[in-house]
Amino acid sequence: MKKRSFTLLMSALTISATLIGTSPVLANTDTDTATEETSDKEKTDTKDAEDADSKDKDSSKDDALEDGTYTAEFDTDSGMFHVNEANDGKGTLTVKDGKMTIHVSLASKKIVNLFVGKAEDAQKDGAEVLEPTTDTVTYSDGMSEEVYGFDIPVPAIDEEFDVALIGTKGKWYDHKVSVRDPQPIVEDTASDAETEVPEDGTYTCSVTLEGGSGRATIESPTELTVADGKMTAEITWSSPNYDYMIVDGEKYLPVNTEGNSVFEIPVAALDTALAVTADTTAMSTPHEIEYTLTFDSASLTA
Repeated sequence: MKKRSFTLLMSALTISATLIGTSPVLANTDTDTATEETSDKEKTDTKDAEDADSKDKDSSKDDALEDGTYTAEFDTDSGMFHVNEANDGKGTLTVKDGKMTIHVSLASKKIVNLFVGKAEDAQKDGAEVLEPTTDTVTYSDGMSEEVYGFDIPVPAIDEEFDVALIGTKGKWYDHKVSVRDPQPIVEDTASDAETEVPEDGTYTCSVTLEGGSGRATIESPTELTVADGKMTAEITWSSPNYDYMIVDGEKYLPVNTEGNSVFEIPVAALDTALAVTADTTAMSTPHEIEYTLTFDSASLTA
């Protein structure tokens, strides 16, 4: 009788286990599978995140500006510190060897120095304070005015950075600025109806200078030499303090050692604005200043 009862008990346990359909062994297997699936998903998510981060870095590299000159918006957090209204909120952004600098003409001469960083750091010994240039701006009504301008190093596009300023009252103030929407400056090119290059020879030609503070001038008319179909102009400045000029990416040194600075530079076309850069040592630190030169074909005399 006892044997029969034990047999029935074992049969009942077997049926119960079958109906439930689980066992310690099966439960462990399901847990292990779930853990493996979670681990695989985490690895996939991590890899996707790393791939996305890598793409972002590659995209950032692709977005880097090439060396050249651009117009760009210069935004500030102050109504008292901003680009002169004549320039429509824009400055000239120069990219050279991957480093960016924006030149902005301000509203007046009331801001006398800038500093990239905080006001407290601007007052420390050895702080690299930015000195102003004197710019001439022309308003929509034709009136012109001299204001201060600054060449400001730019760490990044579309990102705010600190710039401190000091005015005529001698107190430093903190501000936030940003540079955005750089657009390449396309130099004027001669049209299909451009003036033909004169025959080889030596000529005199009137030349017009624009840009800078308006204080510097050049001699006009000037000598224009044509050799093998290429034009070269002699540029004589009203100052001995210009130590080099840059034309189409090439640097040119003075051809004289005494008196006002004289340069011989290439001229791509007549009657077309030629963008040049001239470096002056007249200020406390050397400054590259942007100019344009236009040679008048109507004045050309052999």
